[in-house]
Amino acid sequence: MEPSAERLPLGGFVTYNAAHCRHTAGMGMADDPHNTIFVLNGPNLNLPGTRESETRDRATLADVERLCIETAAKFGLAADCRQSDHEGVLVDFIHEARSSRATGIILNAGAYSHTSIALHDALVEVKIPAVELHISNIRSHQGFRHHAFTAKAAFASICGFGLDGYRLAITGLAAKLSATSPMKTGLAAQA
Repeated sequence: MEPSAERLPLGGFVTYNAAHCRHTAGMGMADDPHNTIFVLNGPNLNLPGTRESETRDRATLADVERLCIETAAKFGLAADCRQSDHEGVLVDFIHEARSSRATGIILNAGAYSHTSIALHDALVEVKIPAVELHISNIRSHQGFRHHAFTAKAAFASICGFGLDGYRLAITGLAAKLSATSPMKTGLAAQA
């Protein structure tokens, strides 16, 4: 089966400032910072395509970020994509979303979803609409992964859709924000 062009766009490039675990792809796509969403990925999510390949797509983090940037652009949004293996850095990213007046957050906190009250508290405190995301179905894993602290701080949770979950999360966030899309009729036809 050949993947469709809509599934996972490949190519492009990403750049990282390793000192700050900060990704700069997608910046500058929107003139207004209120049109920016933060897409935050937690520990080990820089390894898609190499870990647990039986349950995850083989795309890289760069592929995921490009998917997010392109999907956000359909709604007139910019995606500021970041990844860190460190809980405190993820909390800092959430705080930065507030200080930079981001319009929304998509958080795939990985294992921290199940353990981090700090991430939960940060999401609650910034008062920015957030979607919690998991690539796999957390209910199909060990019992300790069935609960997610971050889910309680998000207006929606998405799990089990693979990397397409990012597209669903952005689409849902855009709907929540009542974002208008220049491709409105095309998106309605896809739905």
